[in-house]
Amino acid sequence: MRAEADRLGVAGWVRNCRDGSVEATVQGDEAAVAALIAWARRGPPAASVTNAAISDGSGSFTAFERRPTA
Repeated sequence: MRAEADRLGVAGWVRNCRDGSVEATVQGDEAAVAALIAWARRGPPAASVTNAAISDGSGSFTAFERRPTA
């Protein structure tokens, strides 16, 4: 997701969770955010995405970072 976020020019963060889920906060141009959400619904080639829950969040970010597993 980090590489895709960088490619799209969005900021925020992503982290894996111990239960196998992934959490992310994304900020940027509406079209770029929508494109990253669409990508996340498919995931990278080795992923098995079964659900994607989207909600509004808050924060101010200047880059996209990978955070430690929670």
